[in-house]
Amino acid sequence: MLRRPPRQQFAAICFRRQKKSGTLEVLVITSRDTGRWVIPKGWHMKSKLPHAIAEREAFEEAGVKGKAQREPLGHYTYQKRMKGDLKVPCRVQVHALEVKDMVRDFPEAGSRVLDWVSCEEAAARVDEPELKALFLEFGKTVPQSRKKSVQAA
Repeated sequence: MLRRPPRQQFAAICFRRQKKSGTLEVLVITSRDTGRWVIPKGWHMKSKLPHAIAEREAFEEAGVKGKAQREPLGHYTYQKRMKGDLKVPCRVQVHALEVKDMVRDFPEAGSRVLDWVSCEEAAARVDEPELKALFLEFGKTVPQSRKKSVQAA
């Protein structure tokens, strides 16, 4: 039986540190169609580099601004449910994005729930085993906070 190669997407693990404690927090959002916990991700865009796509999707889906690292953290796979209940295999390349700012008015505001949680909690919420592993590994290896990042009170 013939199988199509997975379609490529690009995503961001958005992170910040709490101001007082320095505790690392990562952003999880709900998908618009199923309400599952996910991270901001999107399809390839002509003339945009993968990390820039991750930055754009993070803004459009969650209202976060920051710089994504050029080198990916890793990837995960999942089955994207399309119209007509068609399922398409996807490979998602994930980039770390340190959040510098958040805005209230962004393209998908009101259509998703956003939550800042620990890496362990994020791993517990998402369905994809490889994404769970990325969150857990990220929690162990995240770079130290920079003064410019948005910090929670």
